[in-house]
Amino acid sequence: MTADIAVTGLGMVTPAGLDTQSTWRAVCDGRPTAATADQLVGLPVDFCCSVPPFDAAQSLGRRTAYRLDRATQLVLMATEEALHDAALDSRTWDGARVGVVIGGGLNGAQTWETQYQRLRDSGPRHISPLLIPMISPSTPAGEVALAHQAHGPSLVTATACASGATAVVVARDLLRSGQCDIVITGGTEASNTPLIATGFAQLGALSTRCDDPAGASRPFDRARDGFVMAEAAAVLILERANEARARGRKPRALLAGCGSTTDAHHPTAPHPYGRGAKQALRAALAEAALSHQDVAHVNSHGTSTLRGDAVEAEAISTVLPSGPLVNSTKGVLGHSMAAAGAVEAALTVLSLQHSLVPPSANLDRPDPAFDLDFVTKVAAPRRLDAALSNSFGFGGHNVVLAFRTP
Repeated sequence: MTADIAVTGLGMVTPAGLDTQSTWRAVCDGRPTAATADQLVGLPVDFCCSVPPFDAAQSLGRRTAYRLDRATQLVLMATEEALHDAALDSRTWDGARVGVVIGGGLNGAQTWETQYQRLRDSGPRHISPLLIPMISPSTPAGEVALAHQAHGPSLVTATACASGATAVVVARDLLRSGQCDIVITGGTEASNTPLIATGFAQLGALSTRCDDPAGASRPFDRARDGFVMAEAAAVLILERANEARARGRKPRALLAGCGSTTDAHHPTAPHPYGRGAKQALRAALAEAALSHQDVAHVNSHGTSTLRGDAVEAEAISTVLPSGPLVNSTKGVLGHSMAAAGAVEAALTVLSLQHSLVPPSANLDRPDPAFDLDFVTKVAAPRRLDAALSNSFGFGGHNVVLAFRTP
């Protein structure tokens, strides 16, 4: 089944705010959110980007909030906003035709660590009987389905930092195959914990600017020294465009093409010449029937790592020589890993809608090796008919999403 796939709703919970509008405003203003975190004090890297405080019991109900890990709480909150934005009511839809695909990463990290601490300090009687469902990788998708009586396929994708983008690709496939009429898709991550932060620090992946957290995430800057951990969730509602219009809903944007490849090169490092990234870019363009000249904007993966940014910059300049506007919103939001691809897909949709490309925060001195048209300091107004969102992950996962205006 071939059909235009529409994005009809967005929901976001990020370090910049508990809704889509707050996040969009912060990234357009270029306001970094990284700060020292109480739970990380005393560690080699003691800062991250955290979601603002919220009352999970009030948002989700006390009993529901109590039995869920933070990552699942975040994605449920984002789903509520996305469904409202799409003007969909799960109490009235045919749940058999609704699917859920959520990108997951280190799901349950917070629960793992707190429950192990209880076991060590107080013994097995103090372990929650809900431990296993709280940490199960399948739980975020299952809980979204449960909350909204979605009886179609319910899946979790795990492609490291590309997981949220991979979820969007799978959701698109469910619509094109005719298995679903509506798919709730996105990604979630909540692993700003001592063990995970230490693990990334030991790997040498994190910025060590403990004296300047707000200036630590510096994608494509010559002084970049690693990424900043973040938590977030983002949800996109996908439907076939003709069916969305038939119910009176104008698409925010169309998902025109997707490219997915694997480097098969190294457990954590990208292919040195960006082979897989370039293949994914070309595949997304081909499926969307776009030339490089049609693409006015690339929301890059841009994590602020030395090697990752260099490989991505070379891939973009090679495949898109026409010079689209390039940004990275991780200077503001940090790197939310499994959620990042969904967050950035949503922001790319908003850029198309508003004809505006947010700036890359902290990109004060672009690396002279990169031949790209970076947006810095202030948001750039620009007519945007088509844009790409890049996501790359450990294990060599490469996903590129191509969006265009309806």
